[in-house]
Amino acid sequence: MNKCMNYIKIFLIGILLMSPVSCADFLDKNPLDQITSQTFWKNEAEASMAVAGVYSRLLAYPFTHKEADFDTMAGDVCANAFNTVISIAQGNILPTSGGLVSTIYNNCYAGISTCNFFLDNIEKTPISVETLNRYQGEVRFLRALFYFTLATHYGGVPLYTSPVTIEGAKVKQSSKAEVLQQVITDLDFAIANLPDVPYTDGHAVKGSALGLKARVLLHGQQWQEAADLANQIIQGGKFSLYNDFRTLFLAVGQSNNPEIMFSTRYLVPDISGDIDIRWGWNAAVNPRQELVDAYECADGLPITSSPLYDPSNWRLNRDPRLLMTIKGFDDKVINSSGEEMGFNYNAISGTGYEPVKYCNWDALPMDYSTLSDQDWILLRYADVLLMYAEARNEASGPDASVYAAINQVRARVNMPPIPDGLTKEELRERIRNERRVELALEGVRWGDVLRWKTAETYIPTLVDPGGTRRMFDPAKHYLLPFPQSEIDVNELLEQNPGY
Repeated sequence: MNKCMNYIKIFLIGILLMSPVSCADFLDKNPLDQITSQTFWKNEAEASMAVAGVYSRLLAYPFTHKEADFDTMAGDVCANAFNTVISIAQGNILPTSGGLVSTIYNNCYAGISTCNFFLDNIEKTPISVETLNRYQGEVRFLRALFYFTLATHYGGVPLYTSPVTIEGAKVKQSSKAEVLQQVITDLDFAIANLPDVPYTDGHAVKGSALGLKARVLLHGQQWQEAADLANQIIQGGKFSLYNDFRTLFLAVGQSNNPEIMFSTRYLVPDISGDIDIRWGWNAAVNPRQELVDAYECADGLPITSSPLYDPSNWRLNRDPRLLMTIKGFDDKVINSSGEEMGFNYNAISGTGYEPVKYCNWDALPMDYSTLSDQDWILLRYADVLLMYAEARNEASGPDASVYAAINQVRARVNMPPIPDGLTKEELRERIRNERRVELALEGVRWGDVLRWKTAETYIPTLVDPGGTRRMFDPAKHYLLPFPQSEIDVNELLEQNPGY
């Protein structure tokens, strides 16, 4: 049965059924399920519990570390053989492929159904107008995130803004423009009603909504509007770059971190992830040579022109972010106690490289009992600075503010500033590479490659371990197909072109 429709039925029985979190303090306690809609919505504590239930939908693909599958699609990562994403990345995408083709669709609609059920019921609760608007703002922010994710990958999709019956869910997809307009409408409501404070406790704030809206506008090449919105965040002063790039991606550095603007949150042992198992033990994510080569040398020059580059030692004299993102497969590491640690991999890397970013060396040696509590960052301030630099450069060309934004990101790791006097086109390439190395392994690259319309020229240059050359057909591969299971149950849904 259509999973979107299944979730509608589930939430008519109980909003928290299958929701792994509860209580006002997001992600702090065990679930309270078996709560029916007839006995719920009686007080603010229950409303807060319901909000937490909506947030729990982020604990599913693609809002976790498995979002790095998109770095596989974009050619910065080679997944291990057991990962079906590599087959899709090589152009073997079918409506029946399963994996991310169906999982993104199903999980986003599960989230949307939860949002719609919440919004349809929250006004039953006796709470102040201010609290009501804040809760609605948080949930509409989440609905915008779910719909923007769908629009990015499938284009136009069925648009539901209230709970529907099984028959009522059978509708033709709206246009992508209509879906994105709903995203903007939801984000504008969130911006107007969320508190203008730093992000600290897992609840979306005004800056979270401003940042997501800037990303939506950038996706639509609304350059000036995106630059203005990103600049509003910059001038607002609620966020800043964190001084330790490495621990930004570890639990030890994430509490009240001024750079994090929104994230999927974990709290062991109740809410745990498996990123250390997958990345640090199963070797599921193998950075490619192309990504390693994208990092400049310490003098700010690419490896093709820097006198500091030593082909016999790729680690030497490089952008510090390289070794805080990637390591050699056999390299030892140092844990927080100063101990040199080896690895107990139960797989090998197909590229000779393994991740460092997000990997907790204190979890070594790893096995299936390893519990990870690194929050997965969905939006951070460095991205806002780079969005501003890109949008401003595209809107009006290089100016001092563009250089200032990109150079802030570089200065954090003591990289020299971008040289002055570049043309718009030259600076565009520098900004794009800066996004690649700063945001590597964070699941951002695929969306960038798609919106830049560079996929059809770049992807076919990639050859995977084993000799298979990547494929990209621009007539269809800019979108995923709708899952065949959805086509089967909704005869009004039209398959995307080429599938």
